[in-house]
Amino acid sequence: MKIITQPLATFGRYLQLMAKVFSRPERFRMYLKQYVREMQKLGVDSIGIVLMISFFIGAVICIQMKMNIQSPWMPRFSTGFTTREILLLEFSSSIMCLILAGKVGSNIASEIGTMRVTQQIDALEIMGVNSASYLILPKILGLVTMIPVLVTFSMVAGLGGAYGISLMGIISAEDLTFGLQHSFNEWFVWMSYIKSFFFAFIIASVSSFYGYTVSGGSVEVGKASTDSVVHCSMLILFADIFLTQLLS
Repeated sequence: MKIITQPLATFGRYLQLMAKVFSRPERFRMYLKQYVREMQKLGVDSIGIVLMISFFIGAVICIQMKMNIQSPWMPRFSTGFTTREILLLEFSSSIMCLILAGKVGSNIASEIGTMRVTQQIDALEIMGVNSASYLILPKILGLVTMIPVLVTFSMVAGLGGAYGISLMGIISAEDLTFGLQHSFNEWFVWMSYIKSFFFAFIIASVSSFYGYTVSGGSVEVGKASTDSVVHCSMLILFADIFLTQLLS
């Protein structure tokens, strides 16, 4: 029974926390300052790793498609076409958010968890501040706001990596360009954005939940950080299956 009741109890505590998070803020100016700070910390500071990983993954996908799929029986543009579909449909939204769950999610959980064990959250409550809303809401809004920017950078960098491979002579730029343009469906881009909004909410809210509910010391903070990454990754994969079926 514990296997069933424990996840349900955790989910109930998560819903209670989200109810506190989305309650009406007392001072919008204070929240706005936090919101801008979280956009910088969670979004802008992640652009570098997104560009680097996406560039090399785009290059690797292009090489793999060229070496393992293209044959005399298939058109030469199939490499570019397949690379584009993989980048737009899965990598730039789902896989990139899994990577961000490790970078951003662990950062959120450890930051809030440290505030909990050092009693900074208790101090906010004593001052009459809704600590859940003050600490978590700007993180959720900041990451949800910046996620389209990160997804766009990921798409562009991935395609840039594919063009980098064309400079090595593995595939001609003309064939790659034709494949990237062939039967382009702009809905795939919007679908990637829509999925990323849900994934960003999962990363920010679940990581904040594990950090906010920490009890103990520094060891528990590290465990909460690990648990947040694991559960965010699982929820992103489950949500990806559901959203792909719903939006396709």
